[in-house]
Amino acid sequence: MNGMKEKDNRKSVRMRHVFAVSDGTGATIETVVKAALKQFEPTKVELRRIPNVRTSQQVEELVDDAAKLDGIIIYTMVSPKLRRKVTEDGMKNGVPTVDVFGPILTRLSDLLELSPMAKPGIFRQLDEEYFRRIEAVDYTVKHDDGGDPAGLDKAEIILVGVSRTSKTPVAIYLAYRGWKVANIPIILGIKPPRELFEVDSKKVVGMTITADRLTTLRSVRVQYLDRSQFIQYTDPAAIREELRLAEQLFAKQEWPVVDVSHKSIEETATQVMRITYGRSGVSKGEIPVEEGTEP
Repeated sequence: MNGMKEKDNRKSVRMRHVFAVSDGTGATIETVVKAALKQFEPTKVELRRIPNVRTSQQVEELVDDAAKLDGIIIYTMVSPKLRRKVTEDGMKNGVPTVDVFGPILTRLSDLLELSPMAKPGIFRQLDEEYFRRIEAVDYTVKHDDGGDPAGLDKAEIILVGVSRTSKTPVAIYLAYRGWKVANIPIILGIKPPRELFEVDSKKVVGMTITADRLTTLRSVRVQYLDRSQFIQYTDPAAIREELRLAEQLFAKQEWPVVDVSHKSIEETATQVMRITYGRSGVSKGEIPVEEGTEP
């Protein structure tokens, strides 16, 4: 008997119409509404994304469409005039409206004692930048330490060097700046992947370090491990040979080289960005000016 009642109740659920409206692309408000609707999943909802609503006539047509469907308008608009128009027309036509952006702008305007720019699409620009960075980080993680060499052609920067030349932390730092970075280790007795020599050489930066500094770093790294398995890894003679082969490769391929011996991760990353900009003209945001030079 209860099962029949539940079935009848499901049949009685009517379709709800929600209009996600924006004076920009509508991507931000659509995301917000979808997140909210997750709390009401049993309800049947048709979500309509209405972008680029920037005139009074568009508002009137929107409210008219919503009224015919007994719908709800949820919107983000930077123009106070259009926000008032949506609210007033909604009240006249019996259409519920929810202003997501307006109260935030008003409150911030009071607190900051500034007027908003009233420029549509800024949220979307921020969203796009955020997702580009996430994509860059995802790429960089997948292409760490020689991972997926077939995807090297998608890299914007490729770091090459022996183990413990800061390739991974520098790559992650650059990824958070929006760069897709791959890093390739140079290992004695193992040839680098052929894809490394097929990509645009302007993307590649060599990483080097002094033998003494590298010996110290590697010794610290393995001090809590079974050192018998890392004899060659920490052997000064083997380290000098690794570095010699790496520098030989850099010279042959005419790749620029960054010495990381006494540089922080940020300093190294900044130098890599300067090199990339100098060779290809590509930059992401401002590159810090090097100390001792004119801005």
